[in-house]
Order: sequence, then structure tokens, then C-alpha cells
Amino acid sequence: MRRLLLSLASPMRKLESYERYLFIGPHPDDIEIGAGATAAKLARMGRKVAFLIALDGRYGLRLAPEGTTPTELIEIRKKEAIASASVLGVGDVRFLGLSDGGGYTMDELEDAMAKAIGDYRPDVIFAPDPCLRSECHIDHLNVGNAARHLACLAPYKEIMATHKAQGADVKAIAFYFTSMTNTYVKTSGYVEEQLKAIFSCHLSQFPEGCPDARSISMYIKLRAFFLGLRGLRFSAEGFRMLDQTRMHCFSES
Repeated sequence: MRRLLLSLASPMRKLESYERYLFIGPHPDDIEIGAGATAAKLARMGRKVAFLIALDGRYGLRLAPEGTTPTELIEIRKKEAIASASVLGVGDVRFLGLSDGGGYTMDELEDAMAKAIGDYRPDVIFAPDPCLRSECHIDHLNVGNAARHLACLAPYKEIMATHKAQGADVKAIAFYFTSMTNTYVKTSGYVEEQLKAIFSCHLSQFPEGCPDARSISMYIKLRAFFLGLRGLRFSAEGFRMLDQTRMHCFSES
């Protein structure tokens, strides 16, 4: 009842109704797995879409070709990320270049991310949900927390100046990899693009025939189906969306 009253008092805009979107990923491939179909849809709708990849992915060596060094993998994954984004219709891919595996301070992460947000000036930020109870990866938690801090504070130019960044009129944040979905984006016709972007481009992480590729592909299809049912659609991606009203104070959010 309290949530209903909040929604009636302050209705939240439809996620697809904004103009500028910044998708933030901890590593190359996280955006595509968590929100790739939505990114493709927004790009096809003519919205301004950019990807910001915080960390360089140097330690994702488990399935990379034998003998690949961390330094070599950084460049491989950067090229894969650009190619993957292109499949989704996104030509603006930015890299913070911080070290994978928590090799940075939160101040370094927030300063770099603030500068990117101030430069791009998104209406909506997408990021992994740092409140996901099962999340154990330090990079996902750190990037999600930095994104939520900055989404709330980006409109305050004096605060952004402490990060040596410009202010940005961010209106909402949408968390992917979330268990607290409150917003659904219809993705019928875009899931195949999402899968192509992941499995034809991120080959250092998903080489042809690897079990991870098959299981994650099936997971993404099933997730789209079940979120579609919850959102009264055939296929959907789900997000925990907070506008500026809901980013602080209101427990009903």
C-alpha cells in the first residue's frame, strides 16, 4: 500500500522515455549479459547510448588461449567490447582502464566515473545492483556502489567539482543483475542480438563450444521469458529503477 501511494504521489517515468543513456559495466561483457537486449532496443529507437567499462578485465584468463598474458588480454577484451557494442548498435564505448580484481581505490573509481558521467551527461545510468545479496565479486559491488553514489549526486555541480568533474542532470538509475525488479523493458526481437553480441564477440571469455556459453545462453533466454511473464510481455529485461525522488529517504522505493 505504501509503495502504491508513493507511485500515485510521484509517478516514475517509463525507462525508455529518456534520451541519453550510459550503461556502466565492471568488465567487458557485463553490460551485454545484464542489459544487452535493452541497450540494443534503445539504440534502435534512436536514443543516445554509450557504454562505460570501468575495469580492464586483465585477469579473465581462465578460458583465454593458453599463454595469453594479462597485458595482452587487456587489448583483446577492449577490441571484443567495441565489436560487441557495435552488434547492439552502440558506437560510443568508453574505458576507464582501472585494474581488474579490485586493483584500485574507491576514490580512484569514483573520480574516474564522475568525470565520465560529467562528460557524457546521461539522463539514465545503468549499473549492476550492489544490493544483490548473492553478489560476491568485489568489482561488481564497487562499480555498483560508485554508480549509485554518483547518480544521486551528479546534479550537484559543487559536489562533482570535488571529483574534478562537471555536474550532470542524471534523472534515474536502473540496476541490472538485480533481484528487486520494479521495471520491465520489452525485449522481443532483441534477445538474439544480445546473444550474438556476447558469444560471437567475447571469445576470450566464451570460446566456441565452451560449457559456459551454452549455460549462460540458456539462462538469458529463460530470464527473458520469465521476466516477460512478470511484466506481462513475451520477453523482457528487468531492472530496479530509482528516479531522483526514490534515491534517498523513501523506504517504499
